Amino acid sequence: MLLMTEQANLAADPKDVASIDAILAALYEVISGSAGQQRDWDRFRTLFLAGARLIPTARQPGGETSAQVLDIDAYIARVTPIFETEGFYERAIANRVEQFGRIAHVLSAYEARRDAQDARPFLRGLNSIQLLHDGRRWWVVTIFWQAEDAEMLLPEKYLRSERD
Repeated sequence: MLLMTEQANLAADPKDVASIDAILAALYEVISGSAGQQRDWDRFRTLFLAGARLIPTARQPGGETSAQVLDIDAYIARVTPIFETEGFYERAIANRVEQFGRIAHVLSAYEARRDAQDARPFLRGLNSIQLLHDGRRWWVVTIFWQAEDAEMLLPEKYLRSERD
């Protein structure tokens, strides 16, 4: 059983975890920034349930898709060198939220730019985000994502926000 303790005993900003919309906004905001800009990884950690996973997928040359299962620190180690040399501004295009009681699933279509002012994104994809409300706040349990490519474009239905 996973304990609902905050990462590294850091307290989350209550505004970041008060609602599904708030935690989604905090997720996108905390990883976005210019090249060399230090991200607030302590804030990032406070959004996640202990034991949470981040799972990027990638299509391999033979057509197979692989997944890399990361904990929070492994994700930070993976992206920090990239963020040191490249700007990365990710935002939600549209969110489809399904909720039952204290669990929620969000399919969040995203786009990313190297500079916040870029006219076009260099990347789009779909985040599958699982959330838990413990009676006090929302927690991210898992983020599982796939980037769009020439063979797999985002379907129109994910480009419109919906709630169950």
